Amino acid sequence: MALGQYLVNGLLQGGLYACIAVGFSLVWGVLNVVNMLHGAMVVLGAYFTLYGVQQLGLPLFAVMPVVCAIIFAAGYGIQRGLINRVIAQPILITLTLTFGLELIVNNLILHFFTATPRSLITDFGAFEFLGVRVPVVRIGGMLVAGMLTLLLYWLLYHSRVGRAIVAVRMDRHASALMGIRIPQIYALTFGIGAFMAAAAGCAVALIYPVTPMMSGLFLGKAFVICVLGGLGSVPGAIVGGMVLGLVEGVGTLVLGPQWATSMGFLLMMAVIILFPAGLAGKKGYE
Repeated sequence: MALGQYLVNGLLQGGLYACIAVGFSLVWGVLNVVNMLHGAMVVLGAYFTLYGVQQLGLPLFAVMPVVCAIIFAAGYGIQRGLINRVIAQPILITLTLTFGLELIVNNLILHFFTATPRSLITDFGAFEFLGVRVPVVRIGGMLVAGMLTLLLYWLLYHSRVGRAIVAVRMDRHASALMGIRIPQIYALTFGIGAFMAAAAGCAVALIYPVTPMMSGLFLGKAFVICVLGGLGSVPGAIVGGMVLGLVEGVGTLVLGPQWATSMGFLLMMAVIILFPAGLAGKKGYE
């Protein structure tokens, strides 16, 4: 029964991981920007959710869309106002810029919310089946993350804006010749990445205590999942998230929780050697 419990926990965790990573993967794949700010956006989404529910007394499901919209607008503005000015520079320049922005956002979170761990007090009960116990709140968080990830997939492949994003990812110069406004697509893509980070943060606030120091953890998970699933691929983020969740779950059972993160990075190194394009990526553009 212990194995079943850890496998279920790993699958639920994997759905959340996919939501955390998909925006990071999309920005990296389309803009060729390693967005070091992504983890801080996840944490910011979690803290805004906590503030809206605990301090303002608003309903949870009214707070979440507002939080995602605010961080989407912030991401869009950051890309148009700052990152777009150096987008043509070597990747190290944009990496350094987003790293500096991450430090600023983390310090702002520490200033306004302090480093004390915070969490939502929720008691929605749990389901039990064949000795496996799953809290309802974890299922809810995973469903929110999973639905938004699938919605992003639909947006990319079944909408005009989404097809423009995919076209820019595949060939930026050909897309410009076809009349696609590249700076606008870049800003929109970065905003979508921020939106998905905020949505993941809302789900995290439902499940775990949150501290500002968690941003590096979330960023590391996003890196691993990008390598596992394939860069810029929504299905790849889902596959990579699920695989990482299961590996960490089984690793926790077999070796202990202190080895869970190491197992993920060991798996990442193996995939880099055996499948350079990722488990679900396509060579050349995914």
